Amino acid sequence: MGVVNVTPDSFSDGGRFFEATVAVKHGLDLVAQGADLVDVGGESTRPGAARVDEDEELRRVVPVVRELALEGVAVSVDTMRASVAEQALAAGAVLVNDVSGGLADKAMVPVVAAAGAPFVVMHWRGFLEGATVHGSYRDVVGEVVDELRARVDAAVAGGIAPERIVVDPGLGFSKEAEHDLTLLAHLDRLHALGHPLLVAASRKRFLGRVLAGPGGAPPPARERDAATAAVSALAADRGAWAVRVHEVRASADAVRVTQAVHQARTATAAATADAATSTTSSATTSAKTTTSARATAESPDGGSQ
Repeated sequence: MGVVNVTPDSFSDGGRFFEATVAVKHGLDLVAQGADLVDVGGESTRPGAARVDEDEELRRVVPVVRELALEGVAVSVDTMRASVAEQALAAGAVLVNDVSGGLADKAMVPVVAAAGAPFVVMHWRGFLEGATVHGSYRDVVGEVVDELRARVDAAVAGGIAPERIVVDPGLGFSKEAEHDLTLLAHLDRLHALGHPLLVAASRKRFLGRVLAGPGGAPPPARERDAATAAVSALAADRGAWAVRVHEVRASADAVRVTQAVHQARTATAAATADAATSTTSSATTSAKTTTSARATAESPDGGSQ
């Protein structure tokens, strides 16, 4: 999933793709680099970002969604507003990616349900000005799983089909670096929710902290793409449905190599199992032949004296 931020203030690439024509070209470039989905958003969710009004978000998002859809691109819309989701779906978007999981706008779930669209439910504890207050955990994996399950249940109760729900642990949202790393170490627990898993680690602060080392300065966001690709490979190996990234080519290559290794591992396991079955079958046949020969030799008609 490639990211197109139609915003002037994204933490990663704010302002680079703010004009619709530039944003559309960037989306097409991401597809050429290997993106299966292009996620278009018109409101930054970085810490401290001010919310934009509804009309401005619509102005930013809908034309880009429409043009990309006309080019045959599978587009997801990154929004917390039901009105934006509704108009983006009408313009050709095929998925709604709501970082609030439907909490920011109570009309979101009914809109998505009526459209029959897939819905990404992210773990979210409120707008980022409250991140410090809401970022305390005793068991980050257990709490994130439980809170995601509650949001999934609410989405299903609101009419969204269970098979259309994707879950996202919300890396970097009301979480410290150690929380993000712990969640990545336990993606199997998130899979236990029974829904496809989206991992969105691209260029985030926890990667900067890891790369900085003790006492070091984190590299700028755009210098974290190699680290992002490493997370993409990890997520792919753990069976993630998708990774959301700004720089697609490196992550697409990382996922492709991971899948090739997984296929080789599966083929080796299958060959080993076949060899074991063949050996067991041969041993069983040999034992039966020996027993039959012994029985013949010892029978009255076998000529044995």
